Order: sequence, then C-alpha cells, then structure tokens
Amino acid sequence: MIVSTAELRAHRGAVTMVDGGFDPLHPGHLAYFRAAEALGLPVLCNVSGDDWVTLKHRPLLTQTQRGELIDAIRHVQLVHLAATPTATVLSELRPRYYAKGEDWRDRLPAEELRLCAEHGIEVVYLETVLDSSTAILARYDGDRVD
Repeated sequence: MIVSTAELRAHRGAVTMVDGGFDPLHPGHLAYFRAAEALGLPVLCNVSGDDWVTLKHRPLLTQTQRGELIDAIRHVQLVHLAATPTATVLSELRPRYYAKGEDWRDRLPAEELRLCAEHGIEVVYLETVLDSSTAILARYDGDRVD
C-alpha cells in the first residue's frame, strides 16, 4: 500500500523503515526487504525521489514506477514516495527500526543518526549487500557498444 507523508504518523513505532533509490531494482534489494521483514514488523519502504537518483545517474524508472514495483513485493507492506530528505521522513515516521545495508555502517548522515538517537529509533545494519545499483550500471555501461 502506498502511503502519503500525512499518513506516516499513523505508523510511528510500528514499522521497520528501509529506504533508497532502488534504480535499478535488483536481487540485493529483495534480500534487504526480506531481512528487514525478519525483524518482525511491517516494512515501510521510503523511495527516494528522482532528484536523489539523478545525483548518481539518470533515472531508469520514475519514482512512481519504482514505488509501484516495490509495492508489489510481498516483503514490503507500505511504500512512501519521499518528497523530502530521509531525515525529515525519519522525524515524521519515527519507525521502531531503521534498517540499512551493512555497507552503510559508518556512512549514515550525522543528521539521520542524531534523529534516530533522539527519537529512540534503532538503526539495524543488515548483511544483505549482494550488489549495488551503481555497480550494475557500471557493468552495463562497460558492456556498451558505441
């Protein structure tokens, strides 16, 4: 189910939040969602906007398309299409857990860590890094014939 920003407060303390660009969506993301679900709460996936994805590469799919695909994945119960930075979503939602891949350990923005500490949000690092969208695109681009 896709939820609006106004609906986030209704899920305070009752979900595990995952977030990212998910462009392209790949098997590592499925492992991430599955591991987040194993924490025992419904999973809310915060999907970054096209502007954030553009910082890495030209979006392959729009935020709406990515959100619709993720909404169809059984390990994700709620999807939020972010229009604000992740820190703002964390402050509004205040999930029980904020789950990130192990590759984010020691790289989470200070503002996100501060908000998690302030609101009692437990940051959980998941051992699910099987690949990355950036690496997939680099391999694809390397195979390109001009």
